[in-house]
Amino acid sequence: MTKHESAQPEIDDELTAYLDGELDAASVRRVEDRLARDPTYRGQLQKLERTWDLLDRLPRADVGEKFTKTTLEMVAVAAAKEAEEVNLALPKLKQRQRLAGVIAMVAALAVGYVIGRQAWPDPNEVLLRDLPVIENIDLFYQVEDVDFLRALDREHLFEDAEGDNAS
Repeated sequence: MTKHESAQPEIDDELTAYLDGELDAASVRRVEDRLARDPTYRGQLQKLERTWDLLDRLPRADVGEKFTKTTLEMVAVAAAKEAEEVNLALPKLKQRQRLAGVIAMVAALAVGYVIGRQAWPDPNEVLLRDLPVIENIDLFYQVEDVDFLRALDREHLFEDAEGDNAS
């Protein structure tokens, strides 16, 4: 496809608007300048003018009031049918929107929960880890030297029920 062929609809639209008097003053000047310089553009305008003249020579169809009334009735029936279809589809659309909202809210809550768990660890975990020390805190206050506790630990005296070393 050549450049001229791809621009043809735009040229036709511009020239048709020129013939109909729909262009502003700046566009009219631009079209008239191009008509003065471009013989192909001028030839296209002449083709359009001949087409318009031929259309003016065609006999005009006499459309009666019955045709107008029938056409308007068909448009009204089509509009009513379209409105009915929209009204029937509206509850389903609202239901889908509500469902999408609920799903989005649940997903946001789940993501928030996971992020919250990662960002703020449970403070009770530290207490659980230190539970053996807390349970025996009264005994630890009676010891004056940490080296004594380390010596007891080497003797495996602080093992819990699972066999893990508590210190």
